[in-house]
Amino acid sequence: MSSYARRNKSELARRVAMDIPDGAYVNLGIGMPTSVANFIPAHREVMLHSENGILGIGPAPVEGQEDYDLINAGKQPVTLLPGGAYFHHADSFAMMRGGHIDISVLGAFQVSCTGDLANWSTGELGAIPAVGGAMDLAIGAKQTWVMMDLLSKTGLSKVVRTCTYPLTGIACVKRIYSDLATLECTPQGLRLIDRVPGLEHADLERYVGLPIRA
Repeated sequence: MSSYARRNKSELARRVAMDIPDGAYVNLGIGMPTSVANFIPAHREVMLHSENGILGIGPAPVEGQEDYDLINAGKQPVTLLPGGAYFHHADSFAMMRGGHIDISVLGAFQVSCTGDLANWSTGELGAIPAVGGAMDLAIGAKQTWVMMDLLSKTGLSKVVRTCTYPLTGIACVKRIYSDLATLECTPQGLRLIDRVPGLEHADLERYVGLPIRA
């Protein structure tokens, strides 16, 4: 068994931010993806979008300086960069559906090795009641990236051959950023981009239960 340390949530957010190119328009989904805003390099111009109608999101506000009239789709207070704006929900969805978002970063319950996404329902009582804008983001963005823990709380891989939860989108996920590895979803299956230091390739394949091309 290999010896390694998992990426914590901040390290994972930093890893995602590292790959966002200069000039990109990026939607950060509810939950873990919102933390990516805190790690965009200062020299890089990235326009962050939220589906409730924001463009130009900055880092999270300093504790004690939150303004709950200025919130993202997850009801978290945000800051705006110079030139940032709030606008109508319908305009926001026009951006999402019209192909104007370069990258959408979403959480997930499951992702198939060919990029199918399940991120809105597990069928459990008390679960998220509706899909919201997830379908619009998954299909409307030029690229969809998923940010999640590789394994569920019960130790099962969230990267699977075929999703068993209700689908959000088919063959829409390009990359999976996880606490153990970064993977690319292709029509031929999974390809390794990187893994945490000390984690052997064979152990990663054992966790996932699928072949991963190096």
